[in-house]
Amino acid sequence: MTRDCGDAMAAGAAGGMGMAGFGVGALLWGWVLLGCVWRPGLLGADASRSHGHGHSRSSARSAAIYPLDDSHGLGREFDGIGAVSGGGATSRLLVNYPEPYRSQILDFLFMPNFGASLHMLKVEIGGDGQSTDGTEPSHMHYENDENYFRGYEWWLMKEAKKRNPNIKLIGLPWAFPGWIGRGENWPYDYPDVTVYYIVSWIWGAKQYHDLDIDYIGIWNERSFNSKYIKLLRYTLDKHDLQHVRIIASDRLWEPISIAMLFDSELHRVIDIIGAHYPGTKTVDAALLTKKKLWSSEDYSTFNDEVGAGCWARVMNQNYVNGNMSATIAWNLVSSYYEKLPFGRNGLMTAQEPWSGHYKVEPPIWITAHTTQFTQPGWTYLQADGHLKKGGSYVALTDGLGNLTIIIETMTHNHSECIRPRLLPFSVSSQIATFYLKGSFHKVKALQVWYSKLDFGSANSTLFQPLSPIEVFEGTFTLNLDVDEVYTLTTLKTGQKCMYKEPPPSQPFPSNYKDDFNIRNPAFSEAPNFADQTGVFEYFVNTSDPGDHIYTLRQVVVQRPITWASDADQTISIIGDFNWVNMTITCDIYIERPHDGGVFIAGRVDNGGIYVRRTKGIFFWVFADGTYRVTGDLARKVVLMKGLAGVRDRTWHTLTLTLKGSSASGWLNGYPLWENVPAFKPSNGWAAIGTRSFEFAQFDNFHVEAT
Repeated sequence: MTRDCGDAMAAGAAGGMGMAGFGVGALLWGWVLLGCVWRPGLLGADASRSHGHGHSRSSARSAAIYPLDDSHGLGREFDGIGAVSGGGATSRLLVNYPEPYRSQILDFLFMPNFGASLHMLKVEIGGDGQSTDGTEPSHMHYENDENYFRGYEWWLMKEAKKRNPNIKLIGLPWAFPGWIGRGENWPYDYPDVTVYYIVSWIWGAKQYHDLDIDYIGIWNERSFNSKYIKLLRYTLDKHDLQHVRIIASDRLWEPISIAMLFDSELHRVIDIIGAHYPGTKTVDAALLTKKKLWSSEDYSTFNDEVGAGCWARVMNQNYVNGNMSATIAWNLVSSYYEKLPFGRNGLMTAQEPWSGHYKVEPPIWITAHTTQFTQPGWTYLQADGHLKKGGSYVALTDGLGNLTIIIETMTHNHSECIRPRLLPFSVSSQIATFYLKGSFHKVKALQVWYSKLDFGSANSTLFQPLSPIEVFEGTFTLNLDVDEVYTLTTLKTGQKCMYKEPPPSQPFPSNYKDDFNIRNPAFSEAPNFADQTGVFEYFVNTSDPGDHIYTLRQVVVQRPITWASDADQTISIIGDFNWVNMTITCDIYIERPHDGGVFIAGRVDNGGIYVRRTKGIFFWVFADGTYRVTGDLARKVVLMKGLAGVRDRTWHTLTLTLKGSSASGWLNGYPLWENVPAFKPSNGWAAIGTRSFEFAQFDNFHVEAT
């Protein structure tokens, strides 16, 4: 169903009443108004049994029995389900979406009882370095520089809070600006400097955006330093930031857990042990710390039905097998060019701001099975969690009488995540009887939400309400098939809301211009440019009285403390990866004398963590008056070179034309070189960039692809 949910926001947030609380007339009205799924045909016992549930004494005798009991205590506290924006630049294109589509995407991610309804948002603390699919700008490019409005993570956190004031916020650095290392590619030699940098980010979030950061990490998937972690805790406490909890080390369970067991002070200051891609397993050392255990990055899988199966399995089994009380998906939304590494690894896809097209992918609705019927602060019941014929279940309570049970029966080949390797296992159809004991024995009925992943026709059933299931003397029975997800809950607030279909998918405009003439830009970066090394920001050139007052400037002048293999040159890509023939024109301004240089490029074939191996057709000009045409970013494959007469501190216009197997270049409207053979790559993005980490400006960018 697709209906306008424009009025659903206020109604859902203000009332909080589930549809099952209304009469039939009210239900019909709510169905029209909210655009939420309600299926009158599913009401009634016969319909419910046809979809696999309903009490049956004869079937119960052959079923495996699973007791759910709170009378002897509970399990671990549940901390939530979340997703990562960053690591890196994964939300880059989202900010460029026109309304109402941008708000609709955000609603599907964050609005309670609407779509994914996420409990947690984890963002990258931008460090000016490549962090998977691009760079994110730092709030401190230089030691004496502070700007808490760069990038888009501040905006994203505010939008999440606007929709869900209770959402938990997490910050984690991937890279650091180079000045922190004092010339070394290492953030721990001067721990007081690094602590100041991180605490400034937390402080800036509150001071400038009224955002309270709940959790802070150390260094994504890299080494930890005990002295640094202790100093971070001390400094947070000193600045009245005691509420900020420390997660370590966002890598593996060990060696951080072993270090904590041998260092009581380190054990005291770390609140959560976070591991990445744990394969639903933990280790003895982590359990011995008695700390909260999180899968602080997981999923990272193409967002089709297999991705949904992966996500369903790990959300449940991270607790069942590994005692993990939170699971966080990388990444939140695929809002980056799909041909960059790990394309479409987000919970949903929004990679076409120029068309407004987006797609609510299956993982969104698999997420809803847990997030719409639990909250951080609920508690897991003590239960084995394994189904006899494969699959898993978890049960949670709010301690106030509410109960939510999530069951998944994902098969091996339909739930493989990108990592780690999934060992063989089998799942088959089965009958399961659940026996509610303790305070839940008097529950008379449970609401039912159902998904069935279809790998043949891709016609999956996703997050559909079935009629309530009756609980007879504390028991109910389910006929479980493979690749299913059930949520059974006392809560009546679940909703599946949809908007009207977004505009159809369109390729990137074949004729694209940007003069960067924006006096007060909403964001620091120009639309659709995706920085892969360095940071390109809007700039006001007050020294230019002419046509170049508002420009785009590359601003990183020192190699950052890297997380990935950043290039030695800076580069920002734009356009359609499938472009073959194109003409690119751009005004350029070299600021660095003697050895400065800039380029424009076409058919650029790489980026992200593979940016150092990028090939394309690159047209370079340098402050020493020379030019060069190369087949790669590293300038090792030289196709042509010569004198150009270009000078620094002067505006010049470069034009690059690629047609078939031939390339030509113009300088200031006059041919400089012509008909250079250009066989490989055969297609790719357009790009701009600099010879090194240096200041340079760009203006009046224009690309026309044919």
